[in-house]
Amino acid sequence: MKNKQTMPKWFNGDIYKEGSVVQNPFSKEEYELNNMELSMYDFIIGINYLFEMGQEYHNNKIISEHQKALRWFRVNNPEAYMALLD
Repeated sequence: MKNKQTMPKWFNGDIYKEGSVVQNPFSKEEYELNNMELSMYDFIIGINYLFEMGQEYHNNKIISEHQKALRWFRVNNPEAYMALLD
């Protein structure tokens, strides 16, 4: 049985009411994420987008939150993490 997920205190993004299916754009592999996983996934993807925008969007707070978000996702859904984010 899976442990009940909770969002970390540092997370200040939106927490969706519902989950959805997410597809890896490269492998086309799909995973159904619950509302908290989807919220964290979108948070991670948003930070990835900022990183792609350029150096001016890199700061210690964003880098730290990105690392914490990846760690949270890896712990809470390791299978989806490997398919979608690794």
